[in-house]
Amino acid sequence: MTSVDDISELKLVALIVDHGDRKAMEKLYRMHVGALAALCSRYVVDADVVNDILQESFLKIFSSLPGFTHRGAGSLRAWMSRIVINESLKHLSHVSRFDSLPDDDRLVEDMAVDQSSPDVMSIPLDVIQSAIMSLPVGYRTILNLYLFENMSHKEIARMLNIKENSSASQYSRAKALLAKKLNDYKSRNYV
Repeated sequence: MTSVDDISELKLVALIVDHGDRKAMEKLYRMHVGALAALCSRYVVDADVVNDILQESFLKIFSSLPGFTHRGAGSLRAWMSRIVINESLKHLSHVSRFDSLPDDDRLVEDMAVDQSSPDVMSIPLDVIQSAIMSLPVGYRTILNLYLFENMSHKEIARMLNIKENSSASQYSRAKALLAKKLNDYKSRNYV
């Protein structure tokens, strides 16, 4: 069943594709920019870079709209999200290597000290988000792709041009480091 919002999005897409309608572009942009900025911010820390990535993404979105195939409610947002994720990863691949994090035994030992997963319900959301953003870029990227984008390690490995076991290893380390950060927060704040 198609919703009213879905129909209005399809009308906007048609106006953009068929007529290059600038007002329709602006409306589509305003409808999605907030969510897409939040999505991009899960991967990229610098707000100026997020804006640059969003600009590049929307140029790609508008130029690629003729090839978009509607697959039901939410398919346009999902398609746009994929473009933003790809542009974010493209930027990250220029500034860092995903397979270059050292296998530092000391880091692994420090993380292993407290492997218990914290009860995150008692931790403010902004603290959790800040802890995720403070992870090394490779850890953060793989954690986001695996947890929030529901990608398999095989898909992540292919996307980031790394080995599948590197993806799984970095995800495990990201989880352990995140748990350590959140447990440290809890102990400092008596949560």
